[in-house]
Amino acid sequence: MREKIADRSAEIAVIGLGYIGLPTAIMFANAGFKVVGYEIREDVVKKVNSGTSHIIEPEIEDMLRKAIENGNLRATSDKKEIAGKDVYIICVQTPLKEDKTPDLSYLENAVRTTAESMKKGSLVIIESTVPPMTTLRMAKLIEDITGFKAGEDFYMVHAPERVMPRRIFKELVYNSRILGGINEESAELAELLYRTFVKGQIFKTNSTTSEMVKLMENTFRDVNIALANEFAFLAHQYGIDVFEAIELANTHPRVKIHMPGIGVGGHCLPKDSYLLLSSAKEDFGLIKKAREINEDMPLFAKDLLIDALKTINLPVEEAIVVVLGLAYKGYSDDTRNSPALKFIEEIKDIVMEVRTYDPYVKGTHENLEDALKGADAVVIATDHPEFKTLDWQALGRLMRNKILIDGRHVVKNPPKGFVFKGIGRGEY
Repeated sequence: MREKIADRSAEIAVIGLGYIGLPTAIMFANAGFKVVGYEIREDVVKKVNSGTSHIIEPEIEDMLRKAIENGNLRATSDKKEIAGKDVYIICVQTPLKEDKTPDLSYLENAVRTTAESMKKGSLVIIESTVPPMTTLRMAKLIEDITGFKAGEDFYMVHAPERVMPRRIFKELVYNSRILGGINEESAELAELLYRTFVKGQIFKTNSTTSEMVKLMENTFRDVNIALANEFAFLAHQYGIDVFEAIELANTHPRVKIHMPGIGVGGHCLPKDSYLLLSSAKEDFGLIKKAREINEDMPLFAKDLLIDALKTINLPVEEAIVVVLGLAYKGYSDDTRNSPALKFIEEIKDIVMEVRTYDPYVKGTHENLEDALKGADAVVIATDHPEFKTLDWQALGRLMRNKILIDGRHVVKNPPKGFVFKGIGRGEY
């Protein structure tokens, strides 16, 4: 296996061609490996094989076409085409169930598919974010299906992705990687593989530590965002602008406060705290409380909207509300766990109409002007760059009433003539 990785003759199967799987497949293909991407969505398979990406990400179209044209990457929904590969990289979702417990069914299905396809000596890598000790359990599942011995007949590693949308390809190369092997040789093989394109540091550890590290990273961010959101609540009570206060506090050399907002979305932060705690015998409450604060932020935005409607004496049930942005973050089409969607769920049954506009997400109004005609209130739920330069005076003339709720600190100077309320903007 070492020689095959070194001379790029190792054949790779990537299971799942989503936001992480497709860029990962592209990187290995452009590093010189023959890569087959396995994806159950036929429309995605067709797009990838035609050189078209189904996700929005800078550089992805050019890099995908390069990988397709040099013959190193193809997609398939046929399990037969991933049989007997040297490396299997699993990049599937690990969402939460309604009771906030981990749903590992996608991962287990992917591992079963891998076990039914692999050969002796294969290296299996899980890039998905998983609860601690999951990789060891998946290794046992492979043993049960194949009869192979983990660490001897096959090798297994947890290699969590650590990238941010809009910067995926840069961060795949330059970010450090954590490789957690079920044994030392597994981690060493994975290091040889990732070093073919990773220029950042590579740290080897055991698989459970690797799983914990990934969850700690995202829980750290989630807890600190919750602290910022609590500061925003307090700013409304004290009548100050929390963003000015945060900017000043962050001049301290040992302080770095995060930014508050309408909520936390994406495929990681809203669930990883629950993954971290899912197998724990005891916790002390801080992580859960932080998650609750962040989950309640769309409700705070709802309260701001209702207060603004009261200011102009418009009954809530008569209001037409326009939500700007459905993606969980700016310059993205990713709506997974988006707080905008939760906000819409909270208001859709109490107002007359909810309209949406997102230049990156299909199924919303085609243009902002049409969405705003006759509307009473606008709620900014996503920090798309296009929203930062809008002419609110001109747009306001299209509206019946002029209410602006800023959930993402997009509007730095509240426009004249509007009833303006922003999360953390307590002085207005």
